[in-house]
Amino acid sequence: MSRPDPAHHHLSPARLLDVDPLLEDPRTRIVVCCGSGGVGKTTTAAALGLRAAERGRKVVVLTIDPARRLAQSMGIDSLDNTPRRVKGIDDSAGGELHAMMLDMKRTFDEIVEAHADRERAAAILGNPFYQSLSAGFAGTQEYMAMEKLGQLRARDEWDLIVVDTPPSRSALDFLDAPKRLGSFLDGRLIRLLTAPAKLGGRAGMKFLNVGMSMMTGTLGKLLGGQLLKDVQTFVSAMDTTFGGFRTRADATYKLLQAPGTAFLVVAAPERDALREAAYFVERLAAENMPLAGLVLNRVHGSGADRLSAERALAAAENLEEPRIVDQEGGKAVLRNSPDAQDSSGSPTPGTPAGAPASAPEGGSPTEDAENTADPENTEHAEDPERSVDQLTAGLLRLHADRMQLLSREQRTRDRFTALHPEVAVTEVAALPGDVHDLTGLRTIGDRLAADERELPDPADQPEPPEATA
Repeated sequence: MSRPDPAHHHLSPARLLDVDPLLEDPRTRIVVCCGSGGVGKTTTAAALGLRAAERGRKVVVLTIDPARRLAQSMGIDSLDNTPRRVKGIDDSAGGELHAMMLDMKRTFDEIVEAHADRERAAAILGNPFYQSLSAGFAGTQEYMAMEKLGQLRARDEWDLIVVDTPPSRSALDFLDAPKRLGSFLDGRLIRLLTAPAKLGGRAGMKFLNVGMSMMTGTLGKLLGGQLLKDVQTFVSAMDTTFGGFRTRADATYKLLQAPGTAFLVVAAPERDALREAAYFVERLAAENMPLAGLVLNRVHGSGADRLSAERALAAAENLEEPRIVDQEGGKAVLRNSPDAQDSSGSPTPGTPAGAPASAPEGGSPTEDAENTADPENTEHAEDPERSVDQLTAGLLRLHADRMQLLSREQRTRDRFTALHPEVAVTEVAALPGDVHDLTGLRTIGDRLAADERELPDPADQPEPPEATA
């Protein structure tokens, strides 16, 4: 495949990621979108789900805390812990799209209800420590995202599950947290808390005192002895259900490593986002997770990228300060006439923008303007041309800023691809404003899947709208 001109805003040396074969392959059962916050990860997941559904697959998108506008774009006022059918998609190929938002606490409650009888489940659900744990204990959201993924996959109801990973401070908390929380729930602390009841008598009390002296030194002083009682009550109620947490976390982890799962790292063409993306790529490789490629969101382009930033700035300066260029003497013509320009096409200098070129001997530029432009009104002769020059200079400076942005983005991308030449990349051009309907998601999907053979030459096209995917 031939590559587009690197001067254009498309990638040059990197491998191109084609998402359609990935989405259409019946062996692909899970696509996980991961990346740092604020890079368009949730929108990317929704656009991939829609594209797969309209190509004939039965898809569910599991989103984590989506913006309300995204739920509305799918025609759903509010997403919850139950998959909802998205209406209005093109189902001519036989596909379906469902969407759901992870409800962390509800998912935890479902685990309790599934693994305890009604009386014990009620005791656990009403326990203050459990309520704190299920509502926001460190790692709970990530654990429950993986728990929900495991549940969805086990039901075998969907051809494809697209997962939008939680926005975490650390890039791959969603990989680490299930193990951490699973270890906590199945681990030494819980055994310590349940031990007194099992040991009984003085031995139990002695063991309890040793264990609790550590706890009361920290948690006890901060939160009071009531917390410790709540924890013990919680643990004794949960005793029969604990064994499954670590087991299920390990099973989901293996599911993520298995054939049929594909990770897409989502980033913006900015230094911090791509540094985080590089960390994702390296960590996924270390964990033997199958990486499909990088989605580079919000890439800027220009329909006039043959005019460099330097040339645009120079032209703006010539319009604003025409005296900086040498002029031929003795010309008494308007600066916009062919004779008023030097061989490089620059306006003849020595004249304020919008005024005539040098005046003839014995005259002044103002007098010459009266004679050649509008003898009856000197001010009106100068102002229109002056304002056009100012506007043109402003546009040239805006263009220069855009070209400098393109150059920064290209350098940032090139650094990433030099470090990770094995990673296939697809770019999504920036769009105007937020995505607020299925049409917007389709546009993102089209740009995600664009093959370079289909991409128009930017120099021959009007400037694409700018924006946020």
